[in-house]
Amino acid sequence: MTPISLPVERERAKQLNPVVLAFVGDAVYTLLVRRELSLAHGLHTGELNRLASARVSARGQSDATEKILPLLTEEEEEIYRRGRNAKKPTKSKNASAVDYARSTGFEAVFGYLYLVGDEARIYELLAAVSPREGEV
Repeated sequence: MTPISLPVERERAKQLNPVVLAFVGDAVYTLLVRRELSLAHGLHTGELNRLASARVSARGQSDATEKILPLLTEEEEEIYRRGRNAKKPTKSKNASAVDYARSTGFEAVFGYLYLVGDEARIYELLAAVSPREGEV
């Protein structure tokens, strides 16, 4: 397999299945949350994992969606809607259908931005959903 260099052209990224964008976005968001928590707290890994799991869960991402929706560009809104409305191959065991759909849209946005190399935008959205100083 030939390695794919990043960034990917926007049109190519838009043509990807939104569930594939969410697959990438889940990894990106999880890594960023883990990095943020690791650097912000002197906690043991068990506690870090509990905090990370709350934020990267379907419920946590659905809640975070409320914070980023007003900030999304038209292009990002389109990616979000496609992810939210996509037919998923599995059902969530621990989240409502609404939370699961919203979290898929959330992840699709992060996956799209990662693939097109818009790191600055990823960090803008991450800042909007990250807990404020003194919050966990």
